Amino acid sequence: MENPGDQDAAATAYVVEDDESIRTLWRWLMESNGIAVRTFPTAPAFIESYVPGEPGCLVLDLRLPGMSGLELQAHLRSRGIELPIVFVTAHGDVRTAVKAIQDGAVDFIEKPFGYREAVAVVRKAFERDADNRRTKARVEEVARRLETLTDREHAVLRCVIAGKLNKVIADELGISVKTVEAHRAKIMEKMEVDSVAELVQQTLGFSLMESPTPRA
Repeated sequence: MENPGDQDAAATAYVVEDDESIRTLWRWLMESNGIAVRTFPTAPAFIESYVPGEPGCLVLDLRLPGMSGLELQAHLRSRGIELPIVFVTAHGDVRTAVKAIQDGAVDFIEKPFGYREAVAVVRKAFERDADNRRTKARVEEVARRLETLTDREHAVLRCVIAGKLNKVIADELGISVKTVEAHRAKIMEKMEVDSVAELVQQTLGFSLMESPTPRA
């Protein structure tokens, strides 16, 4: 299990805040807790600087000049950027912050915020980012394994996931039961699983479309 120090070393807190004194506070607070930090006075300044895929989280003031915090959230979401967001709100903005969470933000804190609270919520966002990256890596690995299957193996896989017996699969595909068994064994090997249950769990969420011309 990763400890906070390992996680913090690989992640950056991106702070978007128009008040210079609060930006300075965030920088001091993060650096004094061993957390890498970059600060920006406006949403466009952040957009121009941020490289999609960099690990960390976004600490975002709701009320910003020009592009608001909610508008920046929508901008990132529309581009498929999944950087976890922590909103910083003033008293009276709580209802808006709740909507932001419903739209995917990790959390929000109110001004004036406690130092421990601020550090804790950033680390919570770092954990979310790390979880998202692990999930994405698993999905990409399963997709890579699926691409190694032949079209015939894909056809057998669809039948296996549907819970069909080998004889039924053989009849549907016009092949022998022994051939079905051979394909199943090859599928298990390529997908790196030991059971049908694991195979089903691994491929959940993937669209296993019909292949027009099966390859043997």
